[in-house]
Amino acid sequence: MVEKLKQIFPQVERFYDTLMLKQESVTNKVNIEIKVEPKTEILGAPDLYINRGSTINLTCVVLLSPEPPAYIFWNHNDAIISYDPTRGGVSVVTEKGDTTTSFLLVQGAKPSDSGRYTCNPSNAQPKSITVHVLNGEYPAAMQHGGQAKQPRLYSLLLCLCLLLY
Repeated sequence: MVEKLKQIFPQVERFYDTLMLKQESVTNKVNIEIKVEPKTEILGAPDLYINRGSTINLTCVVLLSPEPPAYIFWNHNDAIISYDPTRGGVSVVTEKGDTTTSFLLVQGAKPSDSGRYTCNPSNAQPKSITVHVLNGEYPAAMQHGGQAKQPRLYSLLLCLCLLLY
């Protein structure tokens, strides 16, 4: 148990060593209870931009959990994601262990798949990501000041004109 705590919190090792030194001179027993809140993360959060027709691949990681969550639900815009055969192409894979990872895959992304996706583990706080399904356009965050890049030919012509004058 102490070894696992040392991995999670390096400062616990120093505290434990100090406590052992004090325990040699004191005959009282000391019980230490350390509560660790499990933490949920979604890789790529807070926003994910994806092209229409691509596969949405969301990864939720539950860390610092004393035991794997009993379940992980995924929500899309506050509704539990169902595996409705009419939509098709929606799957979840969950790998439980010291770190539990849940993958949500939505194939053939459509504009209606845009929105807030939330990972809800049974033993940790939920975490969300906003997915933007694009129709070939660039999101504002990826544009360069609203200016289109000049083709190389125009740049060469401009340099040539400047050299001639």
